Amino acid sequence: MLQAIIGQQISNRAAAAIWSRLAARPEAHDPWRFAALGDDDLRADGLSRPKMRHARALATAITEGRLDLDALPLLDDEAAIAAISAIPGMGRWTAEVYLLFALERADIFPAGDLALAAALADLRGLDARPRPPALRAMAEAWQPWRGLAARLLWHHWRHVTGRPAMDDVLAGPLPR
Repeated sequence: MLQAIIGQQISNRAAAAIWSRLAARPEAHDPWRFAALGDDDLRADGLSRPKMRHARALATAITEGRLDLDALPLLDDEAAIAAISAIPGMGRWTAEVYLLFALERADIFPAGDLALAAALADLRGLDARPRPPALRAMAEAWQPWRGLAARLLWHHWRHVTGRPAMDDVLAGPLPR
């Protein structure tokens, strides 16, 4: 989830650079130790003030037991999204990206993702990117494999734009 916070509203290349610096810190992989990192440490790794606030909110939710990472896989999609979204800075997009990639949920479609909207607009020859409600409605036809559709749309958009995926610009595999 920390990686999803890092990737919010920035390019994959920028997110990968920040994540590679942060992931090199052992404290970043433990919510109790993450809280001990100072603003200067996090700023040096590239986190903005809002990302620091959101990352700390995530760590606090885990350490206080308000977010049980072991229970998330047992929840249905909407309940898991609600549990994650209850944390400041963790909206539906972040929750859906986490469910899709970390928990490998097959029928998750992050309709708030601009690249997905742009890819679908490109493929269908639409004049504008569909807004999240319209994109979510279009994705209904791909049930129960909306997660696969999202991955294919992202792949198409990376091909069209020449932009790399986040894991393409990282030196190693993504920590989970």
